[in-house]
Amino acid sequence: MAETWKNFSLQIQDAIRLRANELYLRRGGIAGHDEENWFQAEAEIIRESSARSPRSAVVINVEGVVYTGEYESNTADGYAPGEWKLGDSVPVRIVGDKLYLRRQNGRELQTTVVKRIG
Repeated sequence: MAETWKNFSLQIQDAIRLRANELYLRRGGIAGHDEENWFQAEAEIIRESSARSPRSAVVINVEGVVYTGEYESNTADGYAPGEWKLGDSVPVRIVGDKLYLRRQNGRELQTTVVKRIG
């Protein structure tokens, strides 16, 4: 579980924690079912997140660290892949698991970091 856990975004990890707690409370707060609640929560959240519409992603190198940030096209405020070319300097800011990329029109593309290398 620990190795797989690292592969989930912070958003998915939080969702699993919350769902496991909901299951615990639904079962009357009875101790001894921690793993059962956890694995059920994990399976439910993964199934729900897989059922969502496919997400688009950007990959950007920030001072030697390569980030993959996913975003939903319908909330990207008109962003279209190809706005940036390889080697372009892109102003970014990182807040928790969010990566914000400043576009040429001054707006920001908000992404959720799903992978970090470096």
